[in-house]
Amino acid sequence: MSGLLAVLYGVFAYAVFLPTFLYAVGFIGNLVVPKTIDSGVTVPLPETLAVNLALLGAFALQHSVMARPGFKRWWTRIVPKAVERSTYVLLASLVLALLMWQWRPIPSPVIWHVSDPFALALLNVLFWVGWAVLLLSTFLINHFELFGLRQVFARLLRREIPAPSFHTPLFYKYVRHPLYVGFMISFWSTPHMTAGHLLFSAGATAYILVGIWFEERDLLAEFGDRYRVYREQVGMLFPFKLRKRARAVASSR
Repeated sequence: MSGLLAVLYGVFAYAVFLPTFLYAVGFIGNLVVPKTIDSGVTVPLPETLAVNLALLGAFALQHSVMARPGFKRWWTRIVPKAVERSTYVLLASLVLALLMWQWRPIPSPVIWHVSDPFALALLNVLFWVGWAVLLLSTFLINHFELFGLRQVFARLLRREIPAPSFHTPLFYKYVRHPLYVGFMISFWSTPHMTAGHLLFSAGATAYILVGIWFEERDLLAEFGDRYRVYREQVGMLFPFKLRKRARAVASSR
């Protein structure tokens, strides 16, 4: 694949990802977009659960399998290495779009409904804080490499991308996976938690925890003792200070 074609492909993949991501914000938050997590035609519960669980499973499977080093080594025998990440981003965006399109709402029972003005405002703020943390975290670890643009432009300019280096900017000093923290904050910060929203949030959270296990295994293989020490010192999803304080309390008993 020529450098120019790789760039066009990478830009196309990013152009598919960006509106899909923005739509997902509205989908999860029941905002603006025509189809949200709680809108649409309701169908019998067995069909709803089967379809929604299959959609969540497809999303988790695509993300987990294609992110593994072993799969990448095999996959880059088929697709050029420069567009491997862009292909991942494109397929992930399409699977997410399918999930949002085919998602079946479960409007009842309502798990909680918040009407207190202060609590309502707090949950709305947390919803946007979660997305902000997520987005900023991608830039802290190189947003354009994460979404494949750096690779295709390096191919065009015939430049080598340096080997990954281990560093812990900003949020990463306090939690090992701030990007996932952002997702989870946004998933759960809703004033109106329906059964359907609960299914989505619980399923996505379960996938995140499984994904972290695989990701940390890969990071240990790549960075060895350096990542092992980091993992011992910094909490996975909660600030390390909370973890240290909990240990201090436990040791004082």
